[in-house]
Amino acid sequence: MILDLHAHSVKSDDGRAKVRNYCQWIRARDIGIDGFVLTEHRQFDFESDYSDLAQEFGQVILKGSEVETEYGHVLVFGVTEALTQAFDFGAIGLPLAEVIAACEANGAVAAPCHPGRKRVGMSAHIGTLGVPEGVRIVEVRNGGSRGEEDVIAQQMAAEQNYLGIGGSDAHIVSHIGRCATRFARRIETEAELAAALRAGDFEAISLRD
Repeated sequence: MILDLHAHSVKSDDGRAKVRNYCQWIRARDIGIDGFVLTEHRQFDFESDYSDLAQEFGQVILKGSEVETEYGHVLVFGVTEALTQAFDFGAIGLPLAEVIAACEANGAVAAPCHPGRKRVGMSAHIGTLGVPEGVRIVEVRNGGSRGEEDVIAQQMAAEQNYLGIGGSDAHIVSHIGRCATRFARRIETEAELAAALRAGDFEAISLRD
């Protein structure tokens, strides 16, 4: 199963894509993904129900979040109400160690995203803050990466023995599915996604071509 683990809708402050339009684009362009995860910035969207869209278009549509830490941006999968009470998703500069600990205590998974990017990527902060403890997974293929950003992420993952995921980081419709993650088994829920990530049976892939 192939999931794009990093996408933003109009629910994000800089997102310009409606979820229906993502689904329409995937069908029209026959993009080879089975679903995507909406990782809205600094929030978890409890309100939206995409089950009808998922059924209509045959896509698995899940939700996560992208939070901001002192090490840069971090994707969070398997979000529960209890987790949203464990730390402030809307805060900027959250301690990464606290985010990781809260995720582990609540069955969720934290994964630094676009870690090779300046300022908002983890690699930009290792020189001053050191290698953070507790990181197991990082995004090594990002559809919005430029230059050597993914190369930096992949080298860091190899050096630190991190597992790698992929996501488009789509903010507009035409970017969905540029990068994704292939899983060995079917995933239907946020809890199943978190469990699959903890199991480590996945690989990051690029679908740019």
